[in-house]
Amino acid sequence: MGKTLKLMMPLCLWLSAAAALAIAVEAGMDCGAVGTLIATCTEYVNYGYPDPIPGSRCCDSMNVLSMYSSDSTASKRWLCHCFIHLITLYNPNATAIATLSGFCGVVLGFTVDPNTDCNFIQ
Repeated sequence: MGKTLKLMMPLCLWLSAAAALAIAVEAGMDCGAVGTLIATCTEYVNYGYPDPIPGSRCCDSMNVLSMYSSDSTASKRWLCHCFIHLITLYNPNATAIATLSGFCGVVLGFTVDPNTDCNFIQ
């Protein structure tokens, strides 16, 4: 029983973050849900290792984010602004945040870069 519960906790957290992201995108709210999903990549963002690999919690979170960026131009722009905000917050680790989608093999529909102008995303 304890092992099952231990396995279910990360899944529940991930599903909660995904649901919060869906609500945030629809309501045009802040980027807290994006930050929660990116938090699964904390070790890589903070320390530069281990590299995220497809199938990891980090890459699963990036896949959730990519689903919302494919909805519409507005969703892509919103997600882009969230990434730019995270890069600004964690400036020393901007490169790590910018490389997450590439390591995970996820296409977000825009380049994650501090110089990206999210308003020009189509």
